[in-house]
Amino acid sequence: MTISITHRDSAELGGGGSILMRQRRDHARLDTMMNRWLAGGTDEELDALWQDIIQLVFSHAFAEETVLWPVLRRVTPRGEELTARVEEEHQAINDLVARVERSPDDPRRAEWIRQAFGLVRQDIRDEEDELLPYLRDAFGDRRLRRIGAAWETVRATAPTRPHPGVPRRPPGNALRGVLLSVFDRLRDLAPAGGPVARRASLIASGAVGAAAVVFCVVRAVRRPGRR
Repeated sequence: MTISITHRDSAELGGGGSILMRQRRDHARLDTMMNRWLAGGTDEELDALWQDIIQLVFSHAFAEETVLWPVLRRVTPRGEELTARVEEEHQAINDLVARVERSPDDPRRAEWIRQAFGLVRQDIRDEEDELLPYLRDAFGDRRLRRIGAAWETVRATAPTRPHPGVPRRPPGNALRGVLLSVFDRLRDLAPAGGPVARRASLIASGAVGAAAVVFCVVRAVRRPGRR
């Protein structure tokens, strides 16, 4: 029987660097930001907060699909069923957020955002209550920390915007996602000062290395190793 990771302490989950604690910290950040958005504010404050939310949502989900779910499919007979359900949730979030981004002046935009928040909260519950406990059961603390480091590395190079057409599984998501992350991060930096061409060059150069990092990390995590 799996036990939700939601209320277990850091030591039970492999320490602060474990994948389980990293996941839970991100989930808590998302919950806080969504609550802040729902509490209201100026249009500028809400728009900035919304951008922060979607950047975290999509980089987080990409790293899950690239690093975590392939591992989960190996360690439990229920892995295919569980990850398929979460992938469907991720796709629904992707589609809805893409609609929000395409329709900045639509009067239904705020309602779509609330619907997206509902989907994100359901996804968090499914992950913490059903999927992530299998990793705790399957691996020791050291392996959980290795997986956590790999997940963090991939998240740092992941897309930060909705891309509904990108596959949900490796290698397709990695092949397309790393390149798309270049364009996403340029958009994220758009308000910042400094020459756009220089920022584009730096990010594009980094993406070449990022692609290699993603594939190396995924291969390392997939290899059988010490618990």
